[in-house]
Amino acid sequence: MSTAPRQMAMVAFLQAQNCSNLPASWRHPASASDFMTPEYYQRIGRVLEEGRFHMAFFDDRLAMPDIYSDDFANTVAHGIRAVKLDLVSIVTAMGLATTKLGLGATYSTTYYEPYHVARVFATLDLMTRGRSAWNIVTSLNNSEALNFGKTEHLEHDLRYDRAEEFMQVVMGHWGAWDDDALSVDKISGRFADPAKVRRLNHVGEFFKSRGPFTVPRSPQGHPVLLQAGQSGRGRSFAGRWGEVIFVVYPSLANGQKQYAELKAAVAAAGRNPDHVTVAPACYVVCGETAQMAADKKGLLDSLPKPIDGLTLLSEVLNYDLAQKPYDEPMTDDELASLSWHGFRDRVIQLSGKTNPSVGDFVHFSGRGTIKEHHAFIGTPSQVADQMEEWFVGRACDGFVLAATHMPGAYEDFSRLVVPELQRRGLFQTEYRGNTLRENLGLPRPDAEDCRRQAAAAVVG
Repeated sequence: MSTAPRQMAMVAFLQAQNCSNLPASWRHPASASDFMTPEYYQRIGRVLEEGRFHMAFFDDRLAMPDIYSDDFANTVAHGIRAVKLDLVSIVTAMGLATTKLGLGATYSTTYYEPYHVARVFATLDLMTRGRSAWNIVTSLNNSEALNFGKTEHLEHDLRYDRAEEFMQVVMGHWGAWDDDALSVDKISGRFADPAKVRRLNHVGEFFKSRGPFTVPRSPQGHPVLLQAGQSGRGRSFAGRWGEVIFVVYPSLANGQKQYAELKAAVAAAGRNPDHVTVAPACYVVCGETAQMAADKKGLLDSLPKPIDGLTLLSEVLNYDLAQKPYDEPMTDDELASLSWHGFRDRVIQLSGKTNPSVGDFVHFSGRGTIKEHHAFIGTPSQVADQMEEWFVGRACDGFVLAATHMPGAYEDFSRLVVPELQRRGLFQTEYRGNTLRENLGLPRPDAEDCRRQAAAAVVG
């Protein structure tokens, strides 16, 4: 049992595109515009590592937002997350510019094959010397389906059934090589022990995958697993698989309740809740004085346009909000058809309405603005006070910090807030080790752990 004081995990929430999570961020006068170059991402990586962030994590979609009005013209014209680059190339470039920073990328269980994803991330983990993480998603909408030769997106629970078996296959492959299988002995001519490499021979409802896997084990065993499930089914999936779980909290009290529920889901899956990091998304607007912070927020509030939120809401809900009168309540059938159940349930909870309208979704979600995630605003001391309250109050184990502009939001946080958190003993002054698992305080799984977890996985 560790006797070290509990400290925050800090994750940067990134997009490999023309803007941050805030779609209007590209309009910010201090935002860099060279987002199609390796230097852009490497510069961000160095800023984060100097600020002792644990990880840079990239969100992703597999389609341009084009569901609102069944058109992509507004998306392109207004830069509403219009550019989406492949993530593995991006995190590889960042990995070459850093030595300690964890590097997370999103890959879908709905539109890829498990062997491919297992190999991509096992290789990435080797090339970053044990610093990689995979954000497991089930994808969201018909636009993604159409890009992959499908006519429509899979139903919510069916996506999770597929994802459960997907993880079973990936874990089985990651456990194919024992840690000591390689010998590379030039004198004897013995490269590896065949008895310590296995075929998977998986035959299931969704997948068949034979093996043997072609990538040996990495310094951290296998990539850290990230997940963001908050619906009932998503929470059980996150409890079974997630090692870092991303959440969205509207308030401290709500966060404390969800934190307890997620930790309980982890325990129910037979895992140690202390080995799972729960981290809510947030924005930080910090200035040397309260007035400077208020002025910064004023600028941020002036950047978004109404079309930003409507476009991104239609994307995540897989529903064209342009077809519905703005103030007309959505029917039960319409609500049931929405893709992201956790997002829908959050709006229902915050609005207090069983059948919220399009306007309610816009207002209570804050989509496309910094109101979408909780914002910590003020001087370094004030921001640290707010973050400490959430952390010490057991609403979270750390934070996923979204950027208001790039890379300045992370520069401001590292320069102003990090020293204050470090002074209070709440945040690391140096990295604990070389791998992401070491720095997050997570145990290293061996090959047998992977095989055991694959065998224990269930669907439903």
